[in-house]
Amino acid sequence: MAPRTSTSTADQARAAALEVLEAVRTRDAYANLLLPRLLRDRGLSGRDAAFTTELSYGTLRGLGTYDAIIAACVDRDLDAVDPVVLDALRIGAHQLLAMDVPPHAAVSTTVDLVRSVSNEGASRFANAILRRVGQGDLQEWIKRIAPNAQDDPEGFLSVSRSHPRWIVSAFWDSLQAHRGAQRAHQDIGELLDADNARPGVTLVTRPGLAQVGELTDLGALAARYSPYAAYLAGGDPGALAPVRDGRAGVQDEGSQLVATALALAPLEGRDEQWLDMCAGPGGKAALLAGLALERGASLLANEIAPHRAELVRRALRGYGDRVVGTADTHTAEVDENADADTDTDATDAVRTGSLQVIAADGIRAPWQPGSFDRVMLDAPCTGLGALRRRPESRWRRTPEDLERLTRVQRRLLSSALDSVRTGGLVAYVTCSPHLEETRDVVRQVVKARRDVERVDARPLLPGVPDLGGGPDVQLWPHLHGTDAMYLALLRRS
Repeated sequence: MAPRTSTSTADQARAAALEVLEAVRTRDAYANLLLPRLLRDRGLSGRDAAFTTELSYGTLRGLGTYDAIIAACVDRDLDAVDPVVLDALRIGAHQLLAMDVPPHAAVSTTVDLVRSVSNEGASRFANAILRRVGQGDLQEWIKRIAPNAQDDPEGFLSVSRSHPRWIVSAFWDSLQAHRGAQRAHQDIGELLDADNARPGVTLVTRPGLAQVGELTDLGALAARYSPYAAYLAGGDPGALAPVRDGRAGVQDEGSQLVATALALAPLEGRDEQWLDMCAGPGGKAALLAGLALERGASLLANEIAPHRAELVRRALRGYGDRVVGTADTHTAEVDENADADTDTDATDAVRTGSLQVIAADGIRAPWQPGSFDRVMLDAPCTGLGALRRRPESRWRRTPEDLERLTRVQRRLLSSALDSVRTGGLVAYVTCSPHLEETRDVVRQVVKARRDVERVDARPLLPGVPDLGGGPDVQLWPHLHGTDAMYLALLRRS
C-alpha cells in the first residue's frame, strides 16, 4: 500500500495507522515490525509517534469489540463493507471510545481519511456510522451488544475484552489448571485486561558485558524479579549506549526468568556444553551465552531459519570474538516425517568457553545424542502469551494451528531429551499458556519415555510470587507483569 499524502502530522499519524491495519489484514504483517519503519518514513517522532502507535496497537487490540459496535450501527454485514473503509472506521471507533480525542475531531479526521482512500459516498457512510458510534461510551455499548455475563460468561468476555471466544476459553482452562477454579473465575477478566494494556519496555543486560546499574544511571528502573532486567519508562531503547553496543537489549522479564532458571538449576557432573535448540531471534541465547561464559561453558545456538539465525548472531555481537562463527548445517523446513539420523556433529566445532550459531533442524539434530549438559527448548508456539505485544496474533491464530504446532513441539522435546546427557537438564518453554502446548505436550512426551523426571522449577525463580502448585511454572501478565511464559524443567535420568 502506497503512503498517502496528508497535510498535518495528525493526518500522517492516522494514515500510518491505517496502513498498519491494512498490511496486517492483507499481508499478515506484524505491527511491531512494520510500524517503526512507517514512523521513520513519515518523519513521525515524539508525541506524533506515540499517537500513531496508540492508534495502531489500540485499534488492533480492541478490534473485536469495535467490530461488534460497528456491526450494530450498519445496515449490512461487515463483510459487505469496503475493507479499507472498515479499517478506518475501527480507527475512528478507537478514538471515540478509548482515547482523549474530541468526538468532532475523531469523526471529521476519520471521514477525511476515508475520503482520501475511497470516494465521497464512502466518506458520507463513515460520517453516519461514526456519529452513531459516538452516541454512547464504551461501557454503554458493551451493555448493549455483549451477551449476558451470567448466561454466557465466555461470550461476554470475548466481546467486552476483545478476544476470540476460543482464546478466552483456553485462558480460563489454563488459569483453572494452575490456580484453581475460584481464582480462575476471579482472574480471567484481569488477564484479558492485561492483554489489552500497553506493555512497558523491559531491558536486559548481557552478563559479563553490562550491569543493571548502567541502565539505572540512564534513567531505567531496576526490575522486580530478574537480576539482569530494568524497566525503561520511555524513549527509544536503541538510543542507550549499552543497547546500541550490544551489551544490553530488549527482552521481556518472563523470558529472562525462564532462561535464568535453566542456568540456576543444580546439576551434578560436567557442565560444559549448553544448547539453545530454537534460538531465534536470540534474546534467550544472548542471556544464556553470558551465563555460560561466566562458568567457562560453551553455548551452541541453533535456529532452523537462516534469517533468524542471523538475528541470533546479531544478538550475540557484544561478545565479539567469543562467537566462533556460523554454519548452515541444515536449512530446510521442519520435516515431520524425517528420521533423526545425521552424519555430522555440530558440537565438534565448539571450543570450550565459546559461542556458535548454526542453522539446522532441531528434530534432525546435527549433533550426537547426549552431547549437552543443559538444553533450552523455546518451542515454536501460538504466541498467545504475548498478545499485549502482538495484538494482531489474537485475530490471526486459530484452534486449527494447535494440531500442527503440538506435533512439532512433541518431536522437538523428544529431540531435546535425546540431546542432553544422563543427569542433564532440559527447559521446555513456550510463550503460550494454552494447556495443549504446555502441560499436555510435556505429559505426553514424558509418558512415552522411561528416562525423564520432572524438576520443580519454582525455587529457580526466587522472589517471584504466585507460581502455583508446580512442578512447572506459568507466568501471567496480570500477576507478574510479564508475558505468559511457561516453563517445565526435565532431567534425563
